[in-house]
Amino acid sequence: QVQLVESGGGLVQAGGSLRLSCAASGSIFSINAMGWYRQAPGNQRELVASITSGGSTKYADSVKGRFTISRDNDKNTVYLQMNSLKPEDTAVYYCNADLRSYGSRRYFDYWGQGTQVTVSS
Repeated sequence: QVQLVESGGGLVQAGGSLRLSCAASGSIFSINAMGWYRQAPGNQRELVASITSGGSTKYADSVKGRFTISRDNDKNTVYLQMNSLKPEDTAVYYCNADLRSYGSRRYFDYWGQGTQVTVSS
């Protein structure tokens, strides 16, 4: 079994910072891209940032210059440093990994349980 466990969400004032972490564990053979998505009430889930195993990154326009994604391949962990937070960043943030487990020939999408980020004005 494979699990993605997120941590680091919470309540912060506008202009503040938070750092999210997501650790993948279990029977992991290999991980391609990892990323963070978010979903606000009434909205669709959207990509916030992603990072390949080689370190190439992609960001949503709304977070460029404020958020930084990074990963530790040895720990199967991805991070999201969020600075200059705005009330519109309020959402549940989900970790995602394109991952192949032992015994599988394919890569599948795995998701964390989500962590709430609330930014007050």
